[in-house]
Amino acid sequence: MSILINENTKVVVQGLTGREGQFHALRNRDYGTKIVAGTRPGKGGENIETIPIFNTVEEAIEGTGANVAMTFVPPAFAKEAVLEAAYAGCELVVCITEGIPAKDEAEMYDIIKNKTDSKLLGPNCPGLISPGKSNVGIMPHEITKEGNVGVVSRSGTLTYQAVHELTQLDIGQSTCIGIGGDPVPGMSFIDVLSEFEKDSETSAIVMIGEIGGSAEEEAAEYIKSSITKPVVSYIAGVTAPPGKKMGHAGAIVSGNKGTAKAKMEALNEAGAIVVSNPTKIGKAIEELI
Repeated sequence: MSILINENTKVVVQGLTGREGQFHALRNRDYGTKIVAGTRPGKGGENIETIPIFNTVEEAIEGTGANVAMTFVPPAFAKEAVLEAAYAGCELVVCITEGIPAKDEAEMYDIIKNKTDSKLLGPNCPGLISPGKSNVGIMPHEITKEGNVGVVSRSGTLTYQAVHELTQLDIGQSTCIGIGGDPVPGMSFIDVLSEFEKDSETSAIVMIGEIGGSAEEEAAEYIKSSITKPVVSYIAGVTAPPGKKMGHAGAIVSGNKGTAKAKMEALNEAGAIVVSNPTKIGKAIEELI
């Protein structure tokens, strides 16, 4: 099985007429993902390689039955695009856009959580892939393999590395998810962990965190209380200096909070297997299964 997306997922791409949106949407379609529509105000009625363009997400859903949105809208307009997709009834909104103002992210999070039934993945994330079924995002499908290990990460690049190493060891994945590294992500580690726990065909979980914030410590508490499946974890940023932002907007250590050491200790105490190097993730999973 898989979580959040599968072979029946129908995707509407916000910003399909732009360069990045078109490149990734067509690549995902060629993989087998059902890319059924795109949106761009004022360009309704046009087509991108037989994919119809609509003026609004609501029109796209009415015309095609789309149930997931993938957003490639520039930062200044991304909040409105995400909320449009949520209000239109998309079950999942995957926001790839980087550089959205933190204020907009906080507003998106609050509105989606409290006023819609949608889930938001991202922003500033690589999306997700259920190997062999559907790819909604920018992850390279070539490094994936269909199987039973769930992968969730704040870092897109480390997601790719972990997945590649699993595949090299002939260990397949159920769903691989990048939740994004911004200060206010939509879906959290806990949201994804709970989905993996419920998935009967996910037998083990890889969780990749990084410095900054308290999401990993919160996830550790959840793992301790609610996750029965084995978890292998890696935390990036062991040598990062306090007060200096490292890569992602949310990757910053403030005082004694958000350090890699504290996160690793919390995960260890929760029963997760914490590796000191991302190259050891695959081997740790191999030993477990």
